[in-house]
Amino acid sequence: MRGPQRPGPSADGDLPLELTSFVGRSAELAELAEAMEAARLMTVTGVGGVGKSRLAVRAAARSAPPDGVWRVELAPVRDPQFVEYAVVEALGLTDHTTRLPREILLDRLAGRRVLLVLDGFEHLVGACAELVSELLRRLPGLRVLAVGRRPLGLTGERLFPLAPLAEDEAVELFADRARQHGLETGDCPVVRELCVRLEGIPLALELAAGRLRALSPAQLLERLDDRFRLLTGGGRDALPRHQTLRTAIGWSHELCTPAERLLWARLSVFAQTFDLEAAEYVCSGDGLAAEDVLDVLAELLAQSVISREETPTGPRYRMLDTVRAYGADWLEATGDAVRLRRRHRDWYLGLATWCELDWFSPRQREVAARIEIELPNLRTALEFCLTEPDEAHLGQYLAGSLWFCWAGCGRLSEGRRWLERSVELESEYEQSRLKALWVLGYVAILQGDTVPALAALRECRVQAERVADLTAVAYAEHRTGCLALVTDDMARAETLLRSALDRYQEIGELNSNVLMGQVELAMTRAFQGDLADAVRLCEDVRRVCEDHGERWARSYALYVLAYAAWRDGDPAGARELLADCLDNAHAFHDLLGSVLSLELLALVTAAQGDPAEAAVLQGAAGRMWPSVGLQLFGSAYYNAPHELCEATARQALGDARYEECVREGARLDRDAAVARALGGGGVRPLEALPAPRGPVSHALGDAGKSRPAASPTRKGGETAG
Repeated sequence: MRGPQRPGPSADGDLPLELTSFVGRSAELAELAEAMEAARLMTVTGVGGVGKSRLAVRAAARSAPPDGVWRVELAPVRDPQFVEYAVVEALGLTDHTTRLPREILLDRLAGRRVLLVLDGFEHLVGACAELVSELLRRLPGLRVLAVGRRPLGLTGERLFPLAPLAEDEAVELFADRARQHGLETGDCPVVRELCVRLEGIPLALELAAGRLRALSPAQLLERLDDRFRLLTGGGRDALPRHQTLRTAIGWSHELCTPAERLLWARLSVFAQTFDLEAAEYVCSGDGLAAEDVLDVLAELLAQSVISREETPTGPRYRMLDTVRAYGADWLEATGDAVRLRRRHRDWYLGLATWCELDWFSPRQREVAARIEIELPNLRTALEFCLTEPDEAHLGQYLAGSLWFCWAGCGRLSEGRRWLERSVELESEYEQSRLKALWVLGYVAILQGDTVPALAALRECRVQAERVADLTAVAYAEHRTGCLALVTDDMARAETLLRSALDRYQEIGELNSNVLMGQVELAMTRAFQGDLADAVRLCEDVRRVCEDHGERWARSYALYVLAYAAWRDGDPAGARELLADCLDNAHAFHDLLGSVLSLELLALVTAAQGDPAEAAVLQGAAGRMWPSVGLQLFGSAYYNAPHELCEATARQALGDARYEECVREGARLDRDAAVARALGGGGVRPLEALPAPRGPVSHALGDAGKSRPAASPTRKGGETAG
């Protein structure tokens, strides 16, 4: 399947999709794939653990349309309002604007032939049905394969009820899973009876096979038979399948040691995956020592209660959703659920704090990868803070501490939602709310939403001055200066940014935000014609970043240096700087940094003698801007290079050829556009088009030199607010 696929279990508790072999189901696979050709909405239904997701994944791969297959796991989503965000995220549709997720989906999928697999929607039927209905109505190239325990209930929906495995296939699956534990069971009457008793439900067979290290098939059958007889009054016929699965899970649970049952219940607080260190902290205590968690976890792994997977951040563990639900019921019954959720929150609050500090370090890319994989758990922690009494201040702190995720890793829309929710709540801890306010203002600026941005920053400034929070005052002033920059008030921007940098120096603050303030000041100097001062400021930022291994703020410094190099008649030097800038911005999923680099690369490409390629790059940037916000902020200063590039390319190519090249660029997705821009390809010098040395329009006029910005002292960490 194409799209951001990760190995792991299905949303409804089926077996892992990629980590286990696919046994049987050949007839169902062919039938489902054929049915999908005739229906735009197909829903695979069946009891938990029956193998719906694994079948759907393989059928989707067979029926993949030209523009790809994308799977959305909905089991971790609890709030129906986040369904659309989950779909946007799964499709990789980074969008910095204030547009609603549904608008983004309709815009970005228009004219494309895509298969969307919605997995585990049964607890969100209303929201999913309403979304699917509109998407199918307005996107004729879209098909949907839904996977859940019940239908969506839409007109035109075609159902594919998935039955349990036939007896021979169940025996084959059981034997396959036994071999994974190093055991051979063969095809004998006891094994067949065991598979019949488990009604061919793959998850139940998996759990039973996980017990073969300790029990023989005959012992398994005897214990399982006793369990069934207890729950059904001794009857052996017509066992309801939902009861069969729950019985199998409960029976497996009973066979666990007390420590294993305790860990099983406590692990249910995690969303999707978790690592060993998190499990040791969250789940230890009160009967389970931290040093024992690994051994107990290993036993649950051996029994197939959890699965292990390799990720870019190291090994992680995942509990099947049906198994997690069983554990959650036990946790609630013990009366310990709130305490465990609070410990879960504490761990991820600490993780966010560590990542915020480590963002300003050589581990910046590692932090970005770690935060991405931990987002489901961070969302769970945020939801806990914002819904539990007396926890609002921690939700505000957590939402604010993740500023680098929202602003630096392409998640402005989601970040703004959490920030707005957090600042609406009253909190006795003013400092946390002040941090959330300036981060909210920053996010709104990057989205081009100036009125709410200014309101949040003004409130932050007033309250910070009232409680004498000098750090929050500095950040509010800094971001207000940033707002002035993108709205073309250069004099005010310079005044505010210089003042903020002075404040940072006074309180000993140095981090990525501070360095970005210096870059923004450099931009005001460059736009006012003082290239030397802009270069000096950004070379200082570059040195500090390289001393600390910081790459995100460095990429913006390189952008300004590239602008200055182009203005100074060095397009080759500008291209080298922009390639570095674009590579880093794209790696961080920083859409703003990427599109700014592409815009300037287009002008540099024109200056180097390839107006056709310059027009292609402008077209690629034009496709990206709707996901960023107002093109070039609606700023005359930022737009002047774009206008010069367009005028130059049109003059060289003619209007028809220019528009053709722009359309070619607009057909490139973000990855393809970045790859093309970094490839360089076929640049040839054109002596008749030197890079300008003077102002290119009224927006780039000269201005008198001002005093240099204060150099912030070198203090690590994001301590703002």
